[in-house]
Amino acid sequence: MSKNLTKRSEDYSKWYNELVVKADLAENSGVRGCMVIKPYGYGIWEKMQAGLDKMFKETGHENAYFPLFIPKSYLSKEASHVEGFAKECAVVTHYRLKNAEDGSGIIVDPDAKLEEELIVRPTSETIIWDTYKKWIQSYRDLPLLINQWANVVRWEMRTRLFLRTAEFLWQEGHTAHATEKEAIEEAEQMMNVYADFAENHMAVPVIKGTKTESERFAGAIETYCIEALMQDGKALQAGTSHFLGQNFAKAFDVKFATKEGGKEYVWATSWGVSTRLMGALIMTHSDDNGLVIPPKLAPIQVVIVPIYKGLDQLDQISETVNPLVKELRAKGISVKFDNRDTHKPGFKFNEYELRGVPVRLAIGPRDLENGTYELARRDTLQKETVAATDVVAKIEFLMEDIQQNMYQKALDYRTNHITEVNSYDEFKKVLKEKGGFISAHWDGSKETEERVKNETKATIRCIPIDAKEEEGTCMVTGKPSNKRVLFAKAY
Repeated sequence: MSKNLTKRSEDYSKWYNELVVKADLAENSGVRGCMVIKPYGYGIWEKMQAGLDKMFKETGHENAYFPLFIPKSYLSKEASHVEGFAKECAVVTHYRLKNAEDGSGIIVDPDAKLEEELIVRPTSETIIWDTYKKWIQSYRDLPLLINQWANVVRWEMRTRLFLRTAEFLWQEGHTAHATEKEAIEEAEQMMNVYADFAENHMAVPVIKGTKTESERFAGAIETYCIEALMQDGKALQAGTSHFLGQNFAKAFDVKFATKEGGKEYVWATSWGVSTRLMGALIMTHSDDNGLVIPPKLAPIQVVIVPIYKGLDQLDQISETVNPLVKELRAKGISVKFDNRDTHKPGFKFNEYELRGVPVRLAIGPRDLENGTYELARRDTLQKETVAATDVVAKIEFLMEDIQQNMYQKALDYRTNHITEVNSYDEFKKVLKEKGGFISAHWDGSKETEERVKNETKATIRCIPIDAKEEEGTCMVTGKPSNKRVLFAKAY
């Protein structure tokens, strides 16, 4: 199997696009800007879903489902929200088709116009808060902790598989609380849940922070985020959590009776991650040979490839391998015994390397005689011979070791690509020659932020949660600043 992948050093963007398709993760569909997620890619997403869903439920959240369509009038109830999404909305105007009288094909029936247009959800705050008005009457109904797994549509003109598509899969949490303090704690908690998932499941180190006012979610008072760094030195926003204050509660008149007998508006949050995490996973770890997937998210964690001549040898190998497959599966390790006779071992080695399977075992007649396997780990490409009696323990060890090694490698890269600068000239030089996160003082103004964005295409990715207070001057204007923020070019 020939990979023919463009090298990352030659054209990182082309490498990414080729890898997504060749590794069988996704492909473009017949609908402009929309993708087909193939079984192998969806297998990774399912593991992401399962891991996150467990974490959500452990923090007291429940899943529900809300309509795909949102009446146009709902969106206009929260001014900044509609302004933030208006340019990306797909609108349903009619409810029926008919055959054209001239026989030219199907047309929209002009008599079937909706009384009120429906928006295909770009996000669900408005339809959910209209529902919450019915669900919340008293302080006894709070907190209300709901998550939805769904698809959304944001009509993007320039799309890339997983990173930016007109339709994508995601989860969106929407919670209601009795106090401002509780809502802020919820938003911060979910940022921490996302960071935990990114680092301990995806092996992707992230920086936790808050967004500047101009980068906040439309309708939010505060947006918390996790920012990851890709191998080309660009940042990727991997998840966001929003403190919405009482904006949506007031827009949809969601009040509750307090313990004291008064009436107050509830306090709200929303939070979400999407299939964009797939892009983060690919671009953080993969190499010129293909995908590198951390064991916790790999659809196939171990593949076993037999090397044989004739069915007799294959039968002998199968007798040895089948009990091993059973034992590994009993330990919760997903394993595939690839005994296809339509492809040669070399083809299979290439295929599973391209698809990022963490551990590959090969076994031939000589291994049968010696009671051994040849083991190759995908993250380092190292090979070794392992005794059959030790192979299960070795694989169990590698499931943890590969996970940790991938995280450490990504962390080392990020550490080496966070650069402190003190002048605008230095900033531009680092951005051009090195990339990565650039830590610099900023005067806090939208004007300075916009100037840097227009002149360099770099944005403030976040104000780090752990940013230490230090007196300084803005690298652009020289005005006072009390902490550094992180700039980068981003996806």
